[in-house]
Amino acid sequence: MTQIDFYVLPDSTLEARLDFACRLAETIQRKGYRLHLHAEDAAMARELDEALWTFRDDAYVPHALADDPLAGEVPVTIGWDDPPPPERPVQALLNLSPEIPEWFSRFERVAEIINQHQEVLVAKRRCWQTYKQRGYPIKAHQLRGQGYRSYRTKGRWG
Repeated sequence: MTQIDFYVLPDSTLEARLDFACRLAETIQRKGYRLHLHAEDAAMARELDEALWTFRDDAYVPHALADDPLAGEVPVTIGWDDPPPPERPVQALLNLSPEIPEWFSRFERVAEIINQHQEVLVAKRRCWQTYKQRGYPIKAHQLRGQGYRSYRTKGRWG
C-alpha cells in the first residue's frame, strides 16, 4: 500500500514550499527513487523546473518536464496533468497540486508539502482526510523554525 508523508512547513510563501520541494526531490533521487513532481499547472511546473537548477549552487537534480524528449532518461520528471507513462516506472510522487491525482496509488510513496498559506492548508487538509478515509498509512513531519531550512530527510525517506 502507498505510504503517504506530509511535510508541514512553518512558512507561508510559495517560494519556501518550492525550495523545500527541491531539497526533498534531491534527497529522494539520491536514495535511488525515480520521482515525479506533480505541479498544480504548467506555470508551477516551469517554476519547479527553474528552481531545481537554482535552489542550491552545488546541487544537481537530473530532471525534465514530462513532455520533454529527455523525460524518459532522467530520474525526476515534472508534470501537471497526466501521470508518467507506464513504460517509465516511477516509485515516488511529490504532489504540489491542491488535489490528489487519481493515479497516486501506483506509487510506493507519496509526499505532500503543507505550508501556512491558507489555501494550501485547506487543500491539504482535504487531501489528508481523503487518504485517511481510504486507509492509507500517513506520517506527518512537523518542520519548525529556521532550522528546518537545513533539514535533511535522511532516515525519513527510505
